Order: sequence, then structure tokens, then C-alpha cells
Amino acid sequence: MIGKLIVFGVGLIGGSCALALKARDAVREVIGVGRTRANLDDALRSNIIDRAYALDEDWMQELRDADIVLLAVPVAQMENVLKRILPVVSKHAAITDAGSTKQDVVAAARSAYASCPEANMAQFVPAHPIAGTEHSGAAAAFATLYENRHVIVTPLDETDADAAQKVAMMWQTCGAKTLIMLPEQHDQTFAAVSHLPHMLAFALVAELAGRPEAETFFMHAGSGFRDFTRIAGSSPEMWRDIALANRDALLEELSRYQAHLDHMYAELERGDGAALEARMKRASEARRHWEKVFRERKR
Repeated sequence: MIGKLIVFGVGLIGGSCALALKARDAVREVIGVGRTRANLDDALRSNIIDRAYALDEDWMQELRDADIVLLAVPVAQMENVLKRILPVVSKHAAITDAGSTKQDVVAAARSAYASCPEANMAQFVPAHPIAGTEHSGAAAAFATLYENRHVIVTPLDETDADAAQKVAMMWQTCGAKTLIMLPEQHDQTFAAVSHLPHMLAFALVAELAGRPEAETFFMHAGSGFRDFTRIAGSSPEMWRDIALANRDALLEELSRYQAHLDHMYAELERGDGAALEARMKRASEARRHWEKVFRERKR
């Protein structure tokens, strides 16, 4: 049982965590803090949170007896939020995040803790739930988002073992499986399998939308276009921050992908059907294998 959970950023990620815990009677009360009153009101109506505060309201007193503080805000906002909460948050509270990048979050945390010497960074547990949809806001949250999904926890050398266990158990109670990774390993991996696909989807839709015949293209787009570009409906603000935060790893992945496209371009230009088919066959087999493993993991 978590006594008090405070969620900064009550959207899909933070809201779904709160709903999952409530569905399992694993939290006594959830406090939501966010930028917009309309979203907080949605969260209250949906029973995601029990009390709500806009960032410019007086929410500091809620931190004094918090058990877990979840930062589900864009990664660029982590440092500012930490600097505001550290002087007053309970010394026993585990503080964790749900950011899609980890090295920058760790750097932001180190900077915030350095500005507040009385705070103990051992209570900070970086993490990343590998779940989501293209929708955002409290209205998009649902209690089963994390069932049979992975949550990557990237504890630091100084991270307190009890704090790490508290955070891991919170996500496990939500139905997730927790894995341990180093922050740099996390960022390199997810640059390839998450951040790059989002950039490609945004790029394709933006390119087509900028053409004079865009309306005709979108009118005739089918399920292939829908499936490939679904994630282009995600929050531009969030993905801007993720791309910039993981810039070096993402640039490396974009370069690798561009080289692969160059090979396909050359094969197509010279009419080399055998080379194109061989490349597509490797991709098709790899995709089917991944799908099989993914389905087995969800059982």
C-alpha cells in the first residue's frame, strides 16, 4: 500500500499509473499537479486523482508526507520541478520519473540535488515505462496500460536499495515487469527502437502535408499509412524534448537509417529486384520473429 502518491503531469502515463494502483487498492490517495486546470478537472472527474493543484497553486504542503513522487512531465521540465520539490519533500519519499531518456534526466537530477544540499539523491530512482499510445492527457489514461509491459529502472550508484524496490514494486503492482539497465545503455537502445520510429513518422506526415496535393494523398491513404504513421499523432512538445535530450544517439541512428535508405535507393534505381527482395525478406523475417516474441512476452 502506497500512502500518498503525488503525480506531476497527470496525462496518459501518470494517470494510467494512478488508475492501475487504485484498481488494485494499492494507494490511499493520489495528488495531481499540472499545468492546465482543464486537464486536472478531467482527472478529478475520472477519479484518477483525489486532489488537484495547478503549478501556480499551493501544493507544497502535500509533499511533506508523500511516499512516492512520480514526475510524468516532459524531460525538459524535470530539473525545474525537482528544484521546487526538493526543499520540502519528505525525506522518506522515493522520487522517480517516467522520462523516455535517462542520461539527461540523471544530469538534471544531479543539478537539482546539488542546488539543495539537504536533499538526499539516494531517494531518486530514474525509470521509463515502455508503454503508451499516440493520445495524451488525463482523458487518455486507462488502468490496464502497463499490464505485461516493461518498465526500465536505471538506478544510480548512490540510489538507495529500498527506494529502488519501492519504485519497482509500484510498477509491478500496475502489472508491469521491471528490468534494470544503465542510463547510457537505455538511451542508445531506445534511440533505435522508439525515438527513431517517431522521427520517421513525423517526417513522412510533415512531408506529405506540405505538398499541394496533400488532401488527395490523405484521402486515399489506407491501413499501411495508418499503421506506419500512428505515432505521428503523439505530443510534439514531448517528442521535441526527447529528440533533443537524446540527440547524439538519435543522430547516429538517423545516419544508419539514411545509409540503409541509400542502399535501397541505389537498388531501386538500377532495377535490382533480387537485392531489394533479399533486403525485404530479411526485414520480414525479423519482424515476424519479433512479433512472436512480443506476443509470448505479453502472456
